Order: sequence, then structure tokens, then C-alpha cells
Amino acid sequence: MKIIIIVTLICAALLAIVYLQFRDNHTDQDPRGNLYVGSAACIKCHSSIYKSYLHTAHYIASGKATENTVHGSFTPGPNVFALSPTQKVVMEKRGSGLFQTLYINGKEVQRHRFDIVLGGVKGESYLYWKGNGLAQLPVSYYSKQNQWLISPGYAPGNINYDRSITRRCLECHASYISDDPNTTQQLNVAEQFEKSSLVYSIDCERCHGPGAQHVSFQTTNPKIKTAKFIKSYSSLSRSQKLDMCAVCHSGNKSPMLTSTFGFRPGDTLSKFKLQEYMAAVDTTHLDVHGNQLQLLASSKCFIYSKMDCATCHDTHQNQRGNIVLYAQKCAGCHSTVNHNYCKMANALNAQFIKVNCIKCHMPALPSKAIIAPTINKTASPDILVHTHHIAIYPQEAKKILASIK
Repeated sequence: MKIIIIVTLICAALLAIVYLQFRDNHTDQDPRGNLYVGSAACIKCHSSIYKSYLHTAHYIASGKATENTVHGSFTPGPNVFALSPTQKVVMEKRGSGLFQTLYINGKEVQRHRFDIVLGGVKGESYLYWKGNGLAQLPVSYYSKQNQWLISPGYAPGNINYDRSITRRCLECHASYISDDPNTTQQLNVAEQFEKSSLVYSIDCERCHGPGAQHVSFQTTNPKIKTAKFIKSYSSLSRSQKLDMCAVCHSGNKSPMLTSTFGFRPGDTLSKFKLQEYMAAVDTTHLDVHGNQLQLLASSKCFIYSKMDCATCHDTHQNQRGNIVLYAQKCAGCHSTVNHNYCKMANALNAQFIKVNCIKCHMPALPSKAIIAPTINKTASPDILVHTHHIAIYPQEAKKILASIK
């Protein structure tokens, strides 16, 4: 009897040890707290959606800089961005990583590592850790031009490595980062962060809310197919949907009240920042990058309908450049019978109209926010973003007509 009791106590003790180790290894793994589990937990039940999402602009909004995620050339020649006959920035592969090195008169002056990649559709910009702060590297890669150009925010010909990146930048390019608990102002950076707390990308829980309870419930109750303890976009009201997208797509000029890292689907954005995207605005002063909500809200299509962002966008799919798909979205509201809804119908054939709504009514326009100035010009007309102000653009219509003559 005593042997049985002893064995039982030993087994109980071993189980307790295993439990405590498991608990310690699985509690608060996500920097946002134990209500979060990370996107990897979504793969088991949502593998197809997850795999599709990996190719979207939201997913590649940020990531760790590696040879696979930095797409500019490191080949001698194309890896050089010349500022003047005596100054150049060279993109270099060295044993410990990828670097941008500033040379003046052939002498190395500064060298900093590619640590973080931001973006990847129109191009990529890069950050490096400066102590526990972040700064932007002076040269970015632009996809359409397939070349290195000066980074947004830098004046032409003025290269330095001191442009600080704040939490506000990361709030739209990442899912989370926390302050350094031992913050002291150092190294000429605006804010200090806890490096290990950075959650790259716009991940599942950024848009659906914390998922630990959802994962636990659905795993324990596999026969229940109705999603519990998680937010779906379709369950939100129109204003809640717009607020969720407006976290990142309503511009960066409004005064902040608190960090939008704390925003969860269903929250009211006005508790986090003062926004005016629903008010009447002068669209000529809005940039096509970052102000999508204000531009859309000023459009008749939005004002006289119940449309929201998901009316046209599926954030789980890479729909970039699919003008036929977006034209079909237009046709969903605008009847195509006899094509009388389009004033250009007499000049164009029906099939052409069906696939070119976007080119005429949401034309690709230059963005001052992301276009990089070069040495000889202030903006490149080759870097364009479709405006979300749906309207009639006579000059764009003329271009369309000219293109089919």
C-alpha cells in the first residue's frame, strides 16, 4: 500500500513538473500577451486562406531583412547609388549580413545593416536598429524601375542615417512593438523599443482580434463549425468596418490620442486618433497613398450606397493589378445594359468598357508620400497609385480614347 502511495506521489510530482514547464513555455509567448497566439496557430484550420494571405500587401508590410526579402541588386555596378562624383551608397553583402555603406572619395564613412524591410509592392524601404531605436536607411528599392533610389523622407542629395522611425510608422507596417522598459534617450533616435516584442506584418489577430480563446475553443470542440471568440469582418457594422481599415488607411496627419496597436475590430477609432475621413474634404490635398478612406468617402459611389472596403477588396487574396476583377465590382452596382451608364459608350466598344472602369474613374496618380526624389528630379512619374476618389477624370478619359485609336 505504501509503495502504491509513493508511486502515485512521484507520478503526480512528475506531472506537475511537466505542466509547469509547459505552462512557462506557452504562456505569453506572443509579445501582446496571453490573449494572443500568433498567426501560426491559424494555419491548422485556415491553411488555404493563410497561404493566400502570404502574397498580399498587408502581409509584406514588414518583415525581417534577408537575402530573400531584400530584392534590390547587390551585384557590382547596379548595387551603387551615386550621389555625386565623390559620394555613393553601396549595397553590400558581408559575412554578417546585408549593408548600406556610404563612401566619400572612396573612403568608407558609415555602414549600417539592413534589419527590417517595409513594403514590397511599389518598392521596399529599410530600417536598421540604432541601439534600441530604429532609423531608416537612406536608399530604397523601387520595383518598377528595378533600381535603388533615395528613400522617401530624404531630401535630394542629402544622405545620412539619422531619420528616426517612430511607433506611428510601425502601427501601419507591423502588428505590435512595445517600448523598451529601460527607456533612456540615446543615439539620437526618437523612441526606444523592446526589440524582441516586434510582431512583423499585419497579422491575422491585428484584424480579427486576439485568438487564444478562439483557438482553444475550436480545438476542443472540432464539431462546432461556427467561429467563436473571434471577430469576422462581416459581423461588424459599416462604421466599424470603416474604422478598422481607417486605422492605417485614413492618413497620418490626425493627432494621436493613444497607440492604435490597442485597436481591436469593433472599436471606435476616434478613441485612438482624431480622424475626419467621413467629413467633406478637399481631395486635391490628399495623397493617394494612405488617405484611401477620405478619398473613398468623398465619392458619390460611397455617399449614395452602403459600400465599404470589402465591397471591392478581399484582404486574403492578392488582387493587385486585376483591373478586370475591379471593373466587375463596378458593374455589380452599375447596370451594363446597353452601356448607357457610360458617357464614353459611343466611342468605345462594350468589351473595352467592361474592363476599363478603373483606368477612367480611379486612375493611377503620383504619390508624394512614397515617391522618392532622385538627384535630378523631385518625383518619378513611374511610381503611381490608384486613387480611391471615384469620379470623372476628363484627362484620363482622353488618354483612354487616344490609346484605342
